[in-house]
Amino acid sequence: MDSKKLAYSIAELILEKKGTDVKIINLADKTSVTDYFVICSAASDTQVKAIADHISKELREIGERVWHSEGYLNLSWVLLDFVDVVAHIFHNETRKFFNLEGIWGDSDITEIDEKFNFKKIK
Repeated sequence: MDSKKLAYSIAELILEKKGTDVKIINLADKTSVTDYFVICSAASDTQVKAIADHISKELREIGERVWHSEGYLNLSWVLLDFVDVVAHIFHNETRKFFNLEGIWGDSDITEIDEKFNFKKIK
């Protein structure tokens, strides 16, 4: 699966578990580390884990495996690295603190709402 399609698939899986404030940051022309970040917020540790587990399980079933993950012990921020796409599942307060949208603010950012409508915000 190409990286753009993978990023949007991850966003859809996040919404299935009621993740909020879903954004896709296009980093393809900014860094060689990854093509996209998919970022979302969750209201509790339980929801952070549920979203991360759902993404991992559903993508594994179609042959996309997580290369590296972090944050399962603390559950305030779980990172799932699929190499070309990195998913960041944040507890609400943790997301504000790390402000990835601000750090990568010069990149193209697309917001995905709960009805899976896309809106380019930057």
